Amino acid sequence: MYINNGTNEIQTNSSISQYNYALIAIYSVSLIGGAVGVIVMTVFFFNSSTKLSVTTTSIINLVLVHSFFLISVPFRIEYFASNEWKHPFFLCKWVSIFIHSHLYISFIFYSVILVVRFLLFFGKNINFYRPLHAFFASCLVWVFVSVSIFPPLFIQYGKHGNYSTNRCFEFGKEIQNPFVALLNYVIITTVLFTVFALLACQLVILVKVAMKNKTDLLSRQEFRAQLKNLNFLMVMIICFLPYHIFRIYYIQHSQSNDQTNRYNEICLAITSLCCFDLLTFIARGS
Repeated sequence: MYINNGTNEIQTNSSISQYNYALIAIYSVSLIGGAVGVIVMTVFFFNSSTKLSVTTTSIINLVLVHSFFLISVPFRIEYFASNEWKHPFFLCKWVSIFIHSHLYISFIFYSVILVVRFLLFFGKNINFYRPLHAFFASCLVWVFVSVSIFPPLFIQYGKHGNYSTNRCFEFGKEIQNPFVALLNYVIITTVLFTVFALLACQLVILVKVAMKNKTDLLSRQEFRAQLKNLNFLMVMIICFLPYHIFRIYYIQHSQSNDQTNRYNEICLAITSLCCFDLLTFIARGS
């Protein structure tokens, strides 16, 4: 995925300042909330003897992917605060890649957690019987992502245009490449279809539980367990859907005006708020 949040000139008018402040605020909130969640959940897992189920393993992986992403967030905050990239340009490419990798790896683990919980509802219990199995399953996902995403992105990212080395996150020319545009459409379609399919499954399950227990639903453990799944769905809907829905418009109008590029960057920044998912576990004592 390729992004563009402005032109190659340093802009200082009031609209850009408000735009920068908005991005700084979003990333600062994500950094603080995400760091608290990562620290607390890391301490919890170190002191816990919880069995490594598929869900628990996925949450551990979420802690890892959030941790890697949060390391890159200060670079974004610094850039939008100073409006100038002060580090080697290859680092700009890495920071750009991190936010997209974080988005889609998180999306994968959210989907895994929900599918496993849906299968459990229908009597299909999937578990790891040895910690080594959980480790290998996690490694398989990370190796797949590392091989299929990082090398191609790093090699191709910023290749189809001349970019100023003191500017960053302005790779809008890449989207004009037909292959890149097609790839974006495929990813958008996959994400939207997956989210709506998971939401439909969840609604069907909630209706089944409601029909089975027609009174005092909130007192039923089965119903409350299904409501917890809505946490993941809400994160996917609130954090991921705005970016992918607006992305359709952005691909077609990325070069039309700077305002379109700014909206795209803000929608991308909102995806970082998914780091708050760990706080939802802490809040309910899971």
